[in-house]
Amino acid sequence: MTDGHDPADRSSLSRRRTLGVVGAGAVAALAGCLGGGGDTSLPENGDPELLEDVESFPSEGVEHVERGTEVEYDTQPPTSGPHYSGVVEAGFYEEPQTMGDLVHTLEHGAIVAYYVPDALTDEARSSLETWANSHTGTWQSFVAVPNPYDDPQAPYTLTAWRHLLRMDEYDEDVVRAFAAEYIGRGPENPVR
Repeated sequence: MTDGHDPADRSSLSRRRTLGVVGAGAVAALAGCLGGGGDTSLPENGDPELLEDVESFPSEGVEHVERGTEVEYDTQPPTSGPHYSGVVEAGFYEEPQTMGDLVHTLEHGAIVAYYVPDALTDEARSSLETWANSHTGTWQSFVAVPNPYDDPQAPYTLTAWRHLLRMDEYDEDVVRAFAAEYIGRGPENPVR
C-alpha cells in the first residue's frame, strides 16, 4: 500500500489542535467538563483483560527511505517498516497523513489512532482530541488520523510499534489500556 498523498503538498493536510497551548491538567479538566472523559493519566501498564485482542507482528524493519518511495506494508494500518525521516506531530487530524511519516512516528513511541470519519461519534472525537492534546512529547505522543484505506476492518484502530488493536465501537478504557502498555516504548528511544 502506498500512502497516496503527495508529500510535497503539505498545504492540503489539516490538523486541529483544539485546545492550543493549554497545560495537560487544564486540558483534562476542560475535557471532563465538556463530557469528553479527560483523564489521560497512564498507569505503568495496560489492563491485560482490555488488551486481549491486541495483535502483535514481527518488525518489518526500521530503515529510513527517501520521501516519495513507495512502501508496501504487511499490516493495514502499518505497525513498522521502512519509513520517511519526518514525523507527524501529536494532534487530531481531519485529513490523512503521509504513511511513511506515521510509521516513523510509531518508531518514536507514539500511538497512532485511526478512525473512519463516517463512524466517528462526538464522544470518540472529543476523547481522541483530548488524548492528542495531552500526550505531545517527541517520544510518547498520541496522533489521531482518518483511516486512509478503502475498506477498513473496523471503525477505530489503535497502532503502536508492532502492535494493532481494532475496535468496533470506541472504548476510552481500551484506549487508556493500549496507551499505557505501548506509548513511549518505541524502538528508537524508549522513555517508559
